[in-house]
Amino acid sequence: MTTADIRLGVLVFTVFVNLLLAAFVYKNNSKSATNTVFGALAVVTSLWLIDVYLSVNPHFEALSIVWVRLSIFFAAPQIFLFFLLSHTLPHDKIQLSDKRLKTLLIITLVVMLDAVSPFAFSKTEKVGSNINAIPGIGLPIFVVFAFAMSVSAVVVLYRKLKHTSGYAKEQIKYVFTGILIMLGLLSLTILLPVAVFKSSIFIPFVPLYTLIFLGMTTYAIVRHHLFDIRAVITKSVTYVLLLLTLTTLYGVFAFKIGNIIFGATKISQAQKILNIALAILLGFSIQPLKDFFEKLTDRVFYRDKYDPQILLNDVSHILASEIDMKNLTSEVCRVIKTQMRVSDASIVVLEKGRIIYGGELFSDPVSGNFHDISLLGKNRIFVDNISEGTTRSFLENHRIRASVPLRTRDEFVGYFLLGEKLNGEVYSSEDERILLIIGAELAVAISNAKAYLEIQQFNVTLQEKVDNATRELRKTNEKLKDLDEAKDEFISMASHQLRTPLTTVKGYISMVQEGDGGKITAKQKNLLDQAFSGSQRMVYLIADLLNVSRLQTGKFVIENAPTNLADVVEGELAQLAEPAKSHNLKLIYKKPKHFPLLMLDETKIRQVIMNFTDNAIYYTPSGGTITVSLVDKPDTIECTVVDTGIGVPKSEEHHLFSKFYRAGNARKARPDGTGLGLFMAKKVIIAQGGALIFRTVEGKGSTFGFSFSKAKLKVPAHLKSDPNAQKKTAEAMAGALK
Repeated sequence: MTTADIRLGVLVFTVFVNLLLAAFVYKNNSKSATNTVFGALAVVTSLWLIDVYLSVNPHFEALSIVWVRLSIFFAAPQIFLFFLLSHTLPHDKIQLSDKRLKTLLIITLVVMLDAVSPFAFSKTEKVGSNINAIPGIGLPIFVVFAFAMSVSAVVVLYRKLKHTSGYAKEQIKYVFTGILIMLGLLSLTILLPVAVFKSSIFIPFVPLYTLIFLGMTTYAIVRHHLFDIRAVITKSVTYVLLLLTLTTLYGVFAFKIGNIIFGATKISQAQKILNIALAILLGFSIQPLKDFFEKLTDRVFYRDKYDPQILLNDVSHILASEIDMKNLTSEVCRVIKTQMRVSDASIVVLEKGRIIYGGELFSDPVSGNFHDISLLGKNRIFVDNISEGTTRSFLENHRIRASVPLRTRDEFVGYFLLGEKLNGEVYSSEDERILLIIGAELAVAISNAKAYLEIQQFNVTLQEKVDNATRELRKTNEKLKDLDEAKDEFISMASHQLRTPLTTVKGYISMVQEGDGGKITAKQKNLLDQAFSGSQRMVYLIADLLNVSRLQTGKFVIENAPTNLADVVEGELAQLAEPAKSHNLKLIYKKPKHFPLLMLDETKIRQVIMNFTDNAIYYTPSGGTITVSLVDKPDTIECTVVDTGIGVPKSEEHHLFSKFYRAGNARKARPDGTGLGLFMAKKVIIAQGGALIFRTVEGKGSTFGFSFSKAKLKVPAHLKSDPNAQKKTAEAMAGALK
C-alpha cells in the first residue's frame, strides 16, 4: 500500500466520521444553536479537507491554484463557525448580539471573496514533488482574520472553562483541548510555512490534525454526553458489535471448524448441512447477544439511567392521590431525588408574588434573600446553559442547577428547583423534556391544592360565621315567638273587646232604620245606611283578625251547614249596593234561577264574597263595572267577581294571597287596607275543599272567585227532611268550638 493510498484512506475515514457525527448531532436536536453550529462546522471541515487533499495532489496539478484558493475560502467559514461554537457551548443559544453577529458574518464573507481572488494567492509552482502556493498581497487579510477569530474563540472557551463546573466543564475541557491542538498544529505547520516560507510540505497531514479534534469531541460525547446523542451512538455501537460478533462467529464455525472436521477444500453436502444448522443457531442467538451488548453499552453510556415512563407514572400517581400541599410537594421531590438521583429538589409556591411555601431549599420564606427569587423569571433555566451574572450567582448560592417554572393557563404558581445530579452530569435535553412535562402537571396539581386549602380555610371561617349567625337567629327567633304570641293574644283580646260594642252599634242603627226611634227622612236613611255598611265592614275585619289568630293557635274551625249560596251572595251584594253607587260603579249580579243547597260555612263564605266584592269596588275606577256570577255546572259550582279595575302587576301576582301583602298599585289606591282579606279568603276556600279562581291583567281588571265540587258539598238527606236539623247541627258545632 502506497503513501498516497494511506493519505486517501485517512481522508475518507475523517470525512466519513465528520459527516456522520454532523448528522447525529443535528438530527438529535435541530433547534439547538450548539448542535446546528457543530453540524455546519463538521460539513465545512469535510469540504475543506477534500479541497486541501486536491490542492497537493499531483493528479490535479492543472487546477492547483483553484484548489489552493478554495482551501482558504472554506477555511474562513470554518474559523467563523469555530468562533460561534465557542460562544454557544454549553448553551443552546448563540451568546452574541444580533448586531455583532451580522458584523462578523459580513467580515467572513469579505475574507471568502478575497480568498478566491488573485490577491490571496497569485499562482502555484512545483518544487520537487510538492506544489507550493505563492501568496499575494491579500493573504494577510485572511491571516489577521484567522488569528483574531481563533484567539478570541480560545479565550472565550478558556473563560468558560474557569467558570463552569460539573459535566459542562468536562465537555468544554475536551473540546477546548482538541481545538487548541488542532489550531496550533494548523498555524505552525500549515499557515506559517505557506505564508512565510511558501512551503506546503505539511498539508497532507491536515486530516490527522482534524482527527485529533474529532477524537476529543467524540470522547466528550461518549464520556461526558456532549450534544446528548448517546442514545444514537449507543444503538449504533450495539448493532455494530452484534454484527461483528455474528460475522466472526459464523466465519469461524462455518469455515475453520468445517475445514478441521471435513478436511476438504470443496464444500460437501454434510458441510452445507452444518452451515445451515450453524446459521439457524446463530439466528436464535441474535436476541440474547443483542440484550447482552445493550446492557454492556448502557453500563458505559448510561451509568445512572432512569426510566422516564416509570418516573412520569410515579409522579402522576402522587399528583392524582394527594391534595394536601405539603404531602404533594414532598412526595414529588422524594421521587425526583430518588429516580433522577439529584442532591436536592424543592418546590416553591407563590401567591401574589409572595412565597407561601418554600419546600426544602426555601424552608424559611421569611428570612434570607428570598425577594431575589424573582431573578428566575418565568422561563426554564439550567445553570450550565447560562453565562455569568446575577441569576447564575443566585442559583449557585442556593445550590440550584435547574429551575422549571410552574404555571397554568390562568396563573403563575411558582418554581420547581433541583440541585446537582449525584453523578456529576449536566441535565440533558431528555431530562429537560421530562422536567417540563412534570412541571406542567405539577402546576395544575398545586393550583388545585391551593384552591383546596382556600376552601378549607373558607369552610372553617364560614362555619364559625354560620354558628354565630345560628345562635343569633335562635335568640331572635325566641324573641319573635314571644312577640308573635303577645300579638296573637292582643289581637284576640282586642277583637273580642271590639266585637261587643260594634254589635251594639249595628243593632241600634238597624232599629233606627226600621223606625223604632221614629220616622226618618230619606237623607237620614242614606246616612244610616252608610253607617251600617261601615259597621258591617268593621265586623268582617274583626272576624278576619279573629280567624288569623285562630289559625295561629290551631282553633280555626269550619262549621258547615246547608246553605243557599245564591241567597247569601244576593244578601251581601245588597249591603254593597250603596258603596258601589257612591263610587259610580255598576254592580251586576247574575243570579241563577235554580241553585242547589250546599254544605258550607255560611258566615265564612259571606266574608269571602264580601272581601272579593269590596276589593272590586275600591280598586275599580269610577264608571267601571263589577259583575258577580254564580254558575251551576254538572259537577261543580263557580262564583266569580269580575271587575274592570286596576289589576295586579305581573311581578306581584305570586305574592297576592300572602298574609298582610298588598300590591304596589293597590296601596296607592287604598292606603288603609290590611292585606288580610285575600289571605283569609284563600284559607276559607281551601279549608272547605274548594279551589281559588284568579285571573288578572294590569290596567284592565281582575277576576276573583272560587269553585267547589258538588259531590263534596252534598247536603245529607236527613238535613233536607228535618227543618230544625240545620239549626241543631249549627248549635252543636258552636258548642264544640267553645
